[in-house]
Amino acid sequence: MSFGPPPSVYTQSSVTADRQRRKRRAALLAAVAAVVALALSAGAWLWWPETPPDDARPAAAPAQHRLDVRETVERRPAGNRGVMAVRFSADDMSPGERYEMPGLWATDKILAKGINKTLIGLRMGTDAAVGDEAWKLSLGGPICGRTRHVTVENRTAVLFRDDEDKESLCNHVAFVDLDDGELVWQAEFPISGNGLGTPDDAGSQETPGVTLTHAVVAVTWGGGTDAYDMDGGKLRWRAKAGGNCDASGAGGGKGLVVRFSCWQEDAPVSQGSTFEVRGLDPETGATRWTYEPATGVKDVRIVSSAPAVLATSAGDIGITEIISLDERGEYRATVPLQRGAYVAECSDEVTYLAADECPSVAVGAGQVFLTSKEQGDLVHNANWIIGFDLATGHSVKKFESGPNALLRPLRMSGDQLLALRESSDHISPMALVSLNPKTGAETPYFYFDLPSEGWNLLSMEYADTVVQNGRLFFGARTAENSTDGKAWVWLALGVESAEAKKP
Repeated sequence: MSFGPPPSVYTQSSVTADRQRRKRRAALLAAVAAVVALALSAGAWLWWPETPPDDARPAAAPAQHRLDVRETVERRPAGNRGVMAVRFSADDMSPGERYEMPGLWATDKILAKGINKTLIGLRMGTDAAVGDEAWKLSLGGPICGRTRHVTVENRTAVLFRDDEDKESLCNHVAFVDLDDGELVWQAEFPISGNGLGTPDDAGSQETPGVTLTHAVVAVTWGGGTDAYDMDGGKLRWRAKAGGNCDASGAGGGKGLVVRFSCWQEDAPVSQGSTFEVRGLDPETGATRWTYEPATGVKDVRIVSSAPAVLATSAGDIGITEIISLDERGEYRATVPLQRGAYVAECSDEVTYLAADECPSVAVGAGQVFLTSKEQGDLVHNANWIIGFDLATGHSVKKFESGPNALLRPLRMSGDQLLALRESSDHISPMALVSLNPKTGAETPYFYFDLPSEGWNLLSMEYADTVVQNGRLFFGARTAENSTDGKAWVWLALGVESAEAKKP
């Protein structure tokens, strides 16, 4: 791969590599077709409920301004046979070769990926390797922050370092058009130390974060929050943290909610930080409301900004409860996770600050959707998704995975919940499905399967998942060859309905 050190020189000719990619694509499509044919024959999958046609029709997409964070509504495809929409792989990774690959975004034309200091765009319908990109955008240094949010105009933001040294300061923000790879604008933001004195490298810098809300790219950098105008990159406002608090991440989307980590001057180190969560006005940066989690809470994540939903940890490891707030930041209800009976997985913030990324949790239709703890073993497994009312904390609807499968919430699509039905035995097919929070009905969008080379892309810990424009995408967070010899590694994959390819 050619996205930065260490170098990788492919030993195969381009003709041989192209021939191998074509064979692998054919094998993948054959495997998908075979599994789908099996699934559709002889009533093979009896746990799929019959669904009235109206259950497949989510509420229409809300009218959105071009500078809003997009909220697309997916429609059930005409056919439910899944085929490969796009793939990106490295055919010849050297032993020990490793790259950071932060971020995965999709439009109707492009699947975009971050790799080290570069953003790349992959055109739909291609089976791509290094060199086959639709566009490449090189930044001034390695990517050090990203947001899952994308605007209606298919633009997003990333943070990058001051130079090519991975230990340099993370102090630049870039706003990028995902369709053509254009750098719309970039800006430098302040730095704040995580100890005494001014930081001189990333190791002593307070970790910055980035998110999007209407017309604004918001960057938290410890000492405050900066808001940049989406159209021109001009600094619109700066909200300083104030007191003994650091701005330590934000949640965007419909609103803007900032997390603050606070401390007391005379408190012992063992006491740790306390937290504040503030709802800010995206236009001015003024504080609309402040919520203070209970003393003893060790972590806070922003699951949703509007409605405001927090994931908090009262223990040493993992989320222990979900808390909903009203539009004034007042407490509404708590959903306890019952000592692991329910699971809320949030992204690791050690490498990239992502206060609002909890990929196993979705919020919509007045509910928060969580998965249960897995039941069974690695092969014969099962779980369920359950919706909890944000006003009361009480359970509302339960969606069973059935045997040898797992259900994972992905995102809301209007008033419907999109979920991945993952095969745990790798015999039954996987599927993108829509779940109706009102009726409890489940509607399959399309079935598909993956050979073993793609299994690592299903991990929430090691890969990102995106649903956009009728397609389901998976993208690795790192590219790594841990074998002794050359390796073929899948880095990103898109699946769509076969009917989508018809004119």
